Amino acid sequence: MDIKDIRVAIDGPSGAGKSTIAKVVAKETGLAYVDTGAMYRTIGLYMIRAGIDAYDTEKIIAALPKINVTLEQIDGKPSMHLNGESVDDKIRTEEVSYYASAVSKIPEVRQFLLDLQRQLALKGGVIMDGRDIGTVIIPDAEVKIFMIANLEERARRRYLEQTEKGMDVKYEEILESMRARDEQDSNRETAPLKPAEDAVTLVNDRTIEETAGVIIDLINRCLERANS
Repeated sequence: MDIKDIRVAIDGPSGAGKSTIAKVVAKETGLAYVDTGAMYRTIGLYMIRAGIDAYDTEKIIAALPKINVTLEQIDGKPSMHLNGESVDDKIRTEEVSYYASAVSKIPEVRQFLLDLQRQLALKGGVIMDGRDIGTVIIPDAEVKIFMIANLEERARRRYLEQTEKGMDVKYEEILESMRARDEQDSNRETAPLKPAEDAVTLVNDRTIEETAGVIIDLINRCLERANS
């Protein structure tokens, strides 16, 4: 086994640093990075633009055939596309985050994206982050991580991230939005947020480089065991 065969699943709540860390690990190891949360955000963005309420399940399901979600590679970096439009800079607002959590509770939406997500993971050589990667999408992933962080710290990171982009946001609103999303994600009937039984729980209280280094070490140990 070599790195091209490895599948790394990183799950955890919003703002735990999954995407940031996964991107660093991908760059250091050559794994392809797949952000499944961005796929749900993309569907959420479509519903916002279409004027569909986040909890109008019937209309959300009816709209799915009109949606084409693709993951493109632009200058070596993954980019989410909605019906041919790059939406990376449009799916990181708190409104989209709320919609993403709401639509992800709908089994038909999860099924809509399931085949795409599994297809991306099928050949290996990927690091994929989301809410149910290790439990549903690739339950046989070679490396599984459940990343957690203090709620206030997660909100602070998201606040800094968005203010640096020039967004007019309030820390208290982000904090409450994350608290509500945690509640939704953990208590939904379909694929609730929870660690896989064989996942390594990782508290993200280190620097980005240190946390990425822990994951790279887990990958290397997995390769050593497979090849011993």
